[in-house]
Amino acid sequence: MRLRLRPLLLQLVTGTLLIGAAYAVLDPAATQIESLDNALLASMKAAPTLTMAERFHQLAPVIERTFDLPVMTAFAVGPAWANFSGEEQQELTAAFTRLTIASYAHNFRSFDGERFEIQPDVAVRGVDKIIQTRLISPHNAPVNLTYRMRESAGSWKIIDVYYGAISQLTTRRADFTASIASGGASGLIAHLNSLSDDLLR
Repeated sequence: MRLRLRPLLLQLVTGTLLIGAAYAVLDPAATQIESLDNALLASMKAAPTLTMAERFHQLAPVIERTFDLPVMTAFAVGPAWANFSGEEQQELTAAFTRLTIASYAHNFRSFDGERFEIQPDVAVRGVDKIIQTRLISPHNAPVNLTYRMRESAGSWKIIDVYYGAISQLTTRRADFTASIASGGASGLIAHLNSLSDDLLR
């Protein structure tokens, strides 16, 4: 009887693990992250045949689809956002979008057997969902990437990225403060475009 039960128990345990792993992918917020991960891997694998500009244009649609870039821009700018005109806000959002895409094109520009792993548990924090992932490399320690996501117009979108425990938007806000203080919206726009130009060289 025990010998007969062992295969059944193994099937039950294996099935439970597979269901848990699949849950993250089936969750609509996690599905967005899966599409981003797939696009990043495709860009990494194609890197030897693509210019930086080509990687930028390849990644732009998926990043614009999976990130809530207007919300992220406003948060990164901070309290000064409310004092900017509608035109300045649009120009800042465009510059921040360009910087975000340029950062991914620059940081994910080579492939050496890496893969992404989405953790099965999707945490809920109020109206947000937290998706935890790891970039696993054959040669280096895994890199933990955590995405905070919020539903917007029926679609789950990234509103912040944590590298370990460090919030990308909090880091951005600290960097943007000096540019806003010295040059207002136009100074920050110039700063963002300068950062993008450096990444895209």
